[in-house]
Amino acid sequence: MKRRDWLLAHTALATSLALPGLASAQARTVRLVVPYPAGGPLDTIARLLAEKAKDSLGTVIVENRAGAGGNLGADHVAKAAPDGNTIVMGAVATHAINPWLYARIPYDPIRDFAPITLVARVPNVLVMNVETTQRLKISSVADLIAYARANPGRLNYGSGGNGSAGHLAGEMFKGQAKVSMVHIPYAGAAPAQLGLLAGQVDLNFDNLAAASGNIRTGRLKALAVTTAQRSSVMPELPTIAESGLPGFAIDTWFGLFAPGGTPADVVQRLNDVFVKALQEPDVKARFAQLMAEPSPTTPAQFGDFVKAELAKYEKVVKASGASLN
Repeated sequence: MKRRDWLLAHTALATSLALPGLASAQARTVRLVVPYPAGGPLDTIARLLAEKAKDSLGTVIVENRAGAGGNLGADHVAKAAPDGNTIVMGAVATHAINPWLYARIPYDPIRDFAPITLVARVPNVLVMNVETTQRLKISSVADLIAYARANPGRLNYGSGGNGSAGHLAGEMFKGQAKVSMVHIPYAGAAPAQLGLLAGQVDLNFDNLAAASGNIRTGRLKALAVTTAQRSSVMPELPTIAESGLPGFAIDTWFGLFAPGGTPADVVQRLNDVFVKALQEPDVKARFAQLMAEPSPTTPAQFGDFVKAELAKYEKVVKASGASLN
């Protein structure tokens, strides 16, 4: 090797050792797997964060691997090399609901993943058809509970399908309020909302982002959000917990995971990058448009959160009787 070439190589090596983050970013390709089809809120958020992370991580490619309620994409990452180059935007379904909803899933939601950070929480909202609220004289959660107790089985609620977030929110509401309501499953959240607007069902526990347009135009009456705290997007709406059911809390959440066994320093590096992105003003503004609350955490905090959610949904899913095989 010529002395000039040797010096160049030696300098490059020294630079890479002194600045590992920069060197790895220049040559690195990170695949961010989205276990759902393109175009949804989770996919939109993943693409926004991928764009923000590229200066720190290098090329970040969003890869949609949909199927089996998110299980296929999650399993792909669970079995990937634990080097931080393949991560997944998991969700309440992949890591808290599906393990109880499906007879078998191909991964362990705790053992097979290294939590990076919680990314966002999206409230669900208890909504009714305005004509129904007028006919039944219901203007609050307390009114709804009183009517349901006086008329067991008379009310029905729609959802995007058995085991969906809307279905499980309804089952949790029934259990805590000690009321009887009939569940009407639809083939997706959009048909369920159309059924509510058409008066086919009396109420839904809908995604706030999906329902907000009809709430603002007065076609739907929002009674409360399902989260533990009020939404910063619609702070005028009370929570179900403060409306008569203390402790009621259920929402849709997204979070980033690496494969289990990924070194702690690699996980922390990813956490640093994505938490910084979540704090940027334009990211917060885009989240607000999606009715999502940025929710950055440490890896340990996110791990504890997932374990708590998994335990919570074990009870909810089993009480609902919902199952998918």
